[in-house]
Amino acid sequence: MDKHSNVSPYDRPAQVPRGEQPGLHELSAPGGRMEHPTIPAGTVESLWKEMRIAFSATVVLALVLCGIYPLAVWGVAQLAFPQQANGSLIVRDGSIVGSDLIGQRFKGERYFHPRPSAAGSDGYDAAASSGSNLGPLSQKLVDQVQERADAYRLENGLPPGTEIPADAVTASASGLDPHISGKDAELQAARVAKARAIPIEEMRKLIGQRTQGPQFGFFGEQRVNVLKLNLALDGLSVKR
Repeated sequence: MDKHSNVSPYDRPAQVPRGEQPGLHELSAPGGRMEHPTIPAGTVESLWKEMRIAFSATVVLALVLCGIYPLAVWGVAQLAFPQQANGSLIVRDGSIVGSDLIGQRFKGERYFHPRPSAAGSDGYDAAASSGSNLGPLSQKLVDQVQERADAYRLENGLPPGTEIPADAVTASASGLDPHISGKDAELQAARVAKARAIPIEEMRKLIGQRTQGPQFGFFGEQRVNVLKLNLALDGLSVKR
């Protein structure tokens, strides 16, 4: 510390020679007015260059990702998988009657019934695909399954205590599952055969023809597309 002063030399403002701070005018002008720093040469040009690059990249990516790529995928799909790419729609007598991928409601004794649905207020609403979200410990789910099981046995003429496949009394996660299990179709066969006056052997043969194996040969179990099976039944009735 300076012996002639009570102020430490570290507390004194640094004396910076004028001109040693490149790009800056004097920090203060006469009258106390603060001078603004000067903009280094070439800064504006550099800023515009970066903006042009960013804008060009945005345009190119928009064209590729929002135009060229979707069109390429659509074109390949239309050439290789036209049925699937257009919704797997099923047409009968010139009219669209449904999709191979979306379940729909069937009532009455003459038709096979799909698995329950929680999609929408009345179920099978493709615009409100969802499950019930009830957990395995939910009493509401237990009561719901019991009620469905009793109704299922009654409508199919099954004795009390008959084992029922899970898909016949529980809704799928989407509420739009178009399939039922082979066991479910088998239990409904007698009812539908009786209502249509078709021998049960012929009905089982028809079910077998419409039964699909597990996905990729090992994932899941045998299943039957309800819409396709019911359309086949209607076609069979017309021939008769």
